[in-house]
Amino acid sequence: MTDAAHDTHRPAGDGSAGPPGEDPLPRRVPVFAVVGLALLMFSLDGTSVATALTTISGDLGADLAWTGWVVTVAAVGQILALPLGGWLSDRFGGRRMFLAGVAVFTVMSGLSALSPSIGVLIACRLVQGLAGGVMLPAANGIVAHQFGRDRDRALALFTSVFPIGAILGPLVGGLVLTTWTWHGIFLVNVPIGILLVAVGLALVDDPPHRRTARIDAVGIALLVVTLLATMLTITRLGSPGSGPGWTALAGVVALTAGAVFVRHARRRPDAVVPVHLLAGRGLGIMNVTNVVFGAVVIGFSATLPLYAQVRYDLPAFVAGALLTGRAIGTIVTSAAAVALLRRLGFRPLLLGGLVAVVAGLVVTAVAPLFGGPTVWLLAGSTLLGLGTGLSGPAANNAGMHLVPDEVAAVSGLRIMFRQMGGIAAVSVLTAAVTAAEDPGVAAGIAYGVLAVALAVVGLAAARIPNRRGRW
Repeated sequence: MTDAAHDTHRPAGDGSAGPPGEDPLPRRVPVFAVVGLALLMFSLDGTSVATALTTISGDLGADLAWTGWVVTVAAVGQILALPLGGWLSDRFGGRRMFLAGVAVFTVMSGLSALSPSIGVLIACRLVQGLAGGVMLPAANGIVAHQFGRDRDRALALFTSVFPIGAILGPLVGGLVLTTWTWHGIFLVNVPIGILLVAVGLALVDDPPHRRTARIDAVGIALLVVTLLATMLTITRLGSPGSGPGWTALAGVVALTAGAVFVRHARRRPDAVVPVHLLAGRGLGIMNVTNVVFGAVVIGFSATLPLYAQVRYDLPAFVAGALLTGRAIGTIVTSAAAVALLRRLGFRPLLLGGLVAVVAGLVVTAVAPLFGGPTVWLLAGSTLLGLGTGLSGPAANNAGMHLVPDEVAAVSGLRIMFRQMGGIAAVSVLTAAVTAAEDPGVAAGIAYGVLAVALAVVGLAAARIPNRRGRW
């Protein structure tokens, strides 16, 4: 069957009024600004700390492999809280959970800045991630409610805020670290968070509630054990002097918990990861694509400053500033992608963007061919940013096109799979840098492996039927 037979094309601007009761609400723009700024703050925080990993490691007396948990454990918290956040929003209201998530995130930012040890900092970061995971489903529901029939474009623009913040984070972190201290990276969130809670109380309306389903506590617990045991295994492999017995035990626990988790998900109809959304109708390919895409987007943003420092000995601010090109490229092309989604469909934008991302990874991984390391890495970062801007909104909408009646569940899985990919990428890269005799070359090889993996999933994603028009 030809691709055209799969297209469900309805041109943008066709004059359709949409379903009754789905008119956009009057305060949608200021509400979008509030929830968008909250998402930007959360995203910036997730990667700005990456510029300070070596400084935190020396200041708190921890090796780099364990310090990498400061980045990855926040992602774990977010993954664990995503299903709980959706359930809480249904039970208590999206407005209340959004504001609660922002408030807790703000408090934990202040406590992170005051952490006296790496253990306390990791614990604070875990709670920060949990707060973000509660906030995100509520924020998506608020945006969808405010924009009605235009929710596809609004959500595409909204979800593009996250990668933009992830890109700008290292730049902000490098600036704060150069002019102040690593504690300031967390302190800057406090006044912003207080402002967001105050304005949100005045502006944000509560989306309609739905009947709440039971929360899959067993599934969430198994997911916790699987992710933490996997991270522990990778970290111990990258830590000099780690006993092989404990490392092997952590690996066995990770594999066992993962197997039990899959078995549990197959047997429980309301599992935290719905089995029917894992494969079929192109969902399996998109889930794998999201894992690898997350490894690239999150892993690259979190580790490029470290890579620039350990391979080319660039200063922290310069290393963070390398992602300026990626930020500009992503902003420009993501705006174009949002405008073209209904006309072209998601597949051309997704595939074109992935090609550019692979090229950017390859440029970053190899030694400079011209201009020195700063210019060369900036070129790779910019190229990767252009591709991320094109493919990000398209990938965000692909799963929702495939299963338009389960937007919330598909959105949660998309975020979860991307964060899982990011956790794996950051954990492996920091472990490789810690254990390798030549840390810079080891990280470059890891970027090359990511490029190959993304090219493979891109070829698989080319088989997904294209969809155009509204969903």
